[in-house]
Amino acid sequence: MIVHSIDWGDVFSFQDYGALVALLANSIIAGAVLGIVGGLIGVFVMQRDLAFAVHGVSELSFAGAAAALLFGGSVVAGSLGGALVAAILIGILGSKARDRNSIVGVLMPFGLGLGILFLSLYDGRSANRFSLLTGQIVSVSSPDLGWLIGISAFVLIGLLVMWNPLRFDSLDDVAASARGIPTRALSLAFMVLLGLIVAVSVHIIGALLVMALLVTPAAAAMRVAAGPLTVPLLAALFGFVSAVGGILLALAGTLPVSPYITTISFLIYAGCWVVQRSRARVKRRSQPVTSAAA
Repeated sequence: MIVHSIDWGDVFSFQDYGALVALLANSIIAGAVLGIVGGLIGVFVMQRDLAFAVHGVSELSFAGAAAALLFGGSVVAGSLGGALVAAILIGILGSKARDRNSIVGVLMPFGLGLGILFLSLYDGRSANRFSLLTGQIVSVSSPDLGWLIGISAFVLIGLLVMWNPLRFDSLDDVAASARGIPTRALSLAFMVLLGLIVAVSVHIIGALLVMALLVTPAAAAMRVAAGPLTVPLLAALFGFVSAVGGILLALAGTLPVSPYITTISFLIYAGCWVVQRSRARVKRRSQPVTSAAA
């Protein structure tokens, strides 16, 4: 029996690493921006039970990007168009969780099927097709970075403007509606912001793994914190570390960027889960044991 040992030199190579970092500075900046904004918006994704919707929006974003690739248009514009169509449909038709999940369940295979159809008809470079699914760190040009920063800034400003009413609506929509908050319009506005950030995230991590930036960091933060300020700050930090750390590892590796980002994101979540369980055990042990009344 022949056992093949892993040569880590074939997996990681830090030769000329400094030059690579300088060459791909656009991708690192893009990852940092998306990690922070994705972590912040992910808090509301978790509170509003929209993790499944993120995947649905990303599938139509992928279809739009694939259509643009096939017909020679702007991949960024195609991705934005597909994501916004999905986000608006979910926001208008999916006011209730049950309706929303069924709509997302319909959109996901439709978007994925369209995307695969467009990619199968595309006869250009195979790397372009592959990057839409798994991300590509070398694809962030200066114009793309400008669009990405502009859209992320718009999403961040939108979040800050409606932060308090959105938080109130996310925690108790019935009470928010009774207080006069336009919950339906607020939900639609949030879905538009979510669609925008999903669309630009596709270029970094790919359509299939967007949740690693928009769901996992926030889910990890909510495992170890509960404060209205602590959770968003931790989620933004976790998203930043996942995105930038994954890109920096990918520069020295031979794999696409997405496995590195998703692995770091998962390890952060696993660590937070361990911390949460440890705290729960310590709390149970510290509670006084009360004897049953005779």
